[in-house]
Amino acid sequence: MVNAEKPRPGSLPPTTLTLPDDEPTAVALIAAAVEVMSVHGYHGTSVRDIAAAAGTSPGILYHHFGSKQVLLATLLDRGLDALVAATELALDLAGDDPADRLRAIVAAHVRMHLEAQRESLLGNSELRALEPGALRVVVAKRDVQQRIFDRVVRDGVRRGVFAAPHAEDAARFVTAACTAVAAWYRPGGPLSPDEIIQRHQEISLDAVRYHR
Repeated sequence: MVNAEKPRPGSLPPTTLTLPDDEPTAVALIAAAVEVMSVHGYHGTSVRDIAAAAGTSPGILYHHFGSKQVLLATLLDRGLDALVAATELALDLAGDDPADRLRAIVAAHVRMHLEAQRESLLGNSELRALEPGALRVVVAKRDVQQRIFDRVVRDGVRRGVFAAPHAEDAARFVTAACTAVAAWYRPGGPLSPDEIIQRHQEISLDAVRYHR
């Protein structure tokens, strides 16, 4: 395992998981948790590590979140809230055409996983670290996101625009492929985010057997 250096207080990049009403110390703790856990994992990160990266004391973390487990649940919960909201908004703006609707939700899903790459990787790799109650909440929100894709693909099949024989399998294939971009994307690589999105839109339409 690579021994990555812990981030210094004040050197943390911003994160999409903070909210406008968060107190500054909570913002710092969330940013620190994303940065440290994305490198060392949940079990490889201590409360002291997070507090040190945030430039505060371990006791302050307990004041804001109660425990490291609650902080992790907050990160994953907020990440899915943002993903579902972005996808629902894209769908609302997409119009009635099934192909346009699929393009829209694929673009929203992929863009979120590119722009919040560390947060996305954390959400996928550390889901197993959640305690049962928090896990149920996060899985339920994942299911909400998946059902958006299911509905769009089923509607396209019903209307004869898509010809996928197994609509829900095709929808799961699409979401899995779109989620996977967080694992392989490298900023500054040969493809821009817009190019990656466009390719995934075309691949997704192929997967549902779109009648062009």
